[in-house]
Amino acid sequence: MDSNSRSDRSGIDGTTTRRRFLLGGGATAVTAGLAGCGSVLGGGSSSKEQITMLLTPGTPGDLRPRYKPVVDMLNDKVDGVDIEMKVPQNYSAIKPALESEQAEIGMDDVTLISNPDLMDVYGTNVTDGSAFYFSVMLVPPESDIQGRTDVEGKTWAFADRLSTSGSIFALYTLQQAGLDIGEAPTGPPGDFEGSWTDHNQAIQRVANDEADGATTWGGNGIPHIGAEYESDFPQRVKDKSSFLGNIGTETPTLRPIWWSFPIPKQPWYARKSWDSEKKQEIGEVLRNSSEEKLSEYYPDDYNTDSPAFTTLRDTSMETYQPVIERMNAVGIDPAA
Repeated sequence: MDSNSRSDRSGIDGTTTRRRFLLGGGATAVTAGLAGCGSVLGGGSSSKEQITMLLTPGTPGDLRPRYKPVVDMLNDKVDGVDIEMKVPQNYSAIKPALESEQAEIGMDDVTLISNPDLMDVYGTNVTDGSAFYFSVMLVPPESDIQGRTDVEGKTWAFADRLSTSGSIFALYTLQQAGLDIGEAPTGPPGDFEGSWTDHNQAIQRVANDEADGATTWGGNGIPHIGAEYESDFPQRVKDKSSFLGNIGTETPTLRPIWWSFPIPKQPWYARKSWDSEKKQEIGEVLRNSSEEKLSEYYPDDYNTDSPAFTTLRDTSMETYQPVIERMNAVGIDPAA
């Protein structure tokens, strides 16, 4: 996210308590929570149906180039549509945008879990043959932190408070290791200090000595992991990660101390109240997509080692049950 889109500056809409964290928000989340929005449904060519696609919250300058090939493919393959990408400020901005009909398509598990009746699900995202990704905890190579229990008394950087890989899974595993997570993610932790921003900023806080370690998702973390640590990766990561080709390509160089089990990648969905024949056509194009078909839309400088999308796989709410269980365990009520 850019400097004006940090979740710790803008806050998260709704009433926050330890056992009931409202995922919704209000009208303010719609206008303030979508980076670069303005009037979403207005403007553009009147001869085409204007469709807004909400990307997973993150840094707009990083996300838009990664998803541009799939948007270009949809605009080319589906007649009469003009699909525009928007980057939500945080996860709690997505549901209000859908409910107020300022967006048609989204792609995150938190919103789907919070109200599955609001969406028609297209499927689970697949990249490079894998429908899974990982949460990873990273520290500087020289750190004395070797495992989860060593996080006690340290300062830790997380992504968005509602990020599955950048917050929820990490808090759950720290809790399972015996640490008191206090009011986190909705308030201060107990046995450690924490900050919540986004995936990129979490890494930068470690680089700037503002945190002893960070939690992020594998696609963001693996480029920062030194190649010398690859031999120590759990077999599940070697088997199912789509991002191993990016290891050691970015600075700072960090060392992993924990990996999650494979997490199902984000579901793609359309709001149920969107009454358009284009909804089904878009779903068919997404489900029939392939790397070969998408490569036609790759710009010359596209990073094919870090694709955002290849195709969709059939999914159900049961696929995301492990996420629901961990949300409940750390005090987030997904149905609220």
